[in-house]
Amino acid sequence: MADELTIVRSRFDVPTTVSRIEKALAERGVQLFASVDHAAGARAAGLDLPDEVLLVFGNAAVGTALMQADPRAGLDLPLRMLVWAAGGGAAIAFRDQRRLAADYDVAAHGAVLAKLNGLLEQLAAEAAG
Repeated sequence: MADELTIVRSRFDVPTTVSRIEKALAERGVQLFASVDHAAGARAAGLDLPDEVLLVFGNAAVGTALMQADPRAGLDLPLRMLVWAAGGGAAIAFRDQRRLAADYDVAAHGAVLAKLNGLLEQLAAEAAG
């Protein structure tokens, strides 16, 4: 699988898009581990950066099997979505999780990888409106 980013345009601004993703995660019972506000970090350093937030989330019951198969998969888990200001709205980016089968010894977990990618696609579609 290609290591390209999937990018979905949101008609909402970054805070609204992030909020919609967080709501969709909560509705699914998926744990949000971290929300990294890159723009706030830049401002704290005296620099300017348009709104940009990284969300880190997952479900240990799903991801653990991948890391048991190959601990290196922990470099790409938990899941991540990046939301940034783009063209009067926001953009949402994520990597295709099926690519992990090429990067790590997790090919036997193809159904799990497809499920993870499907979750990312659903979240992005719901958040984008």
